[in-house]
Amino acid sequence: MEDQRDTTDRFDPRFDAAGLVTAIVTDADTQVLLMVAHMNAEAIARTRETGQAYFWSRSRASLWRKGETSGNGLALVEMRVDCDQDALLLRVRPAGPACHTGRRSCFYRRVEADGSLTFLADDAQG
Repeated sequence: MEDQRDTTDRFDPRFDAAGLVTAIVTDADTQVLLMVAHMNAEAIARTRETGQAYFWSRSRASLWRKGETSGNGLALVEMRVDCDQDALLLRVRPAGPACHTGRRSCFYRRVEADGSLTFLADDAQG
């Protein structure tokens, strides 16, 4: 039977072999890309239940709530799913920097043609 995830009105995430979907996180007010993370079924459920963004840490193999140690949580405004339901877009209101480095976004460096990285002034720490 053909997969109907692209035409259904039912949320049915397509998890990868590790049980994860990619989550793209943007600021709901500024549209700035804040971070990319992964979510499992529990992270999705907790996020929907609490209104705070939860993710699955592949390196620690554990569930975590963004801001649980830093206080810089991500309040969910809207969750969207892509056409084949294997990626999520979380539109959030951040309570501080989204990156563990203290920067607004995890995407604060540009890759140059020579392979070097340029730090972007519009996303400085602090």
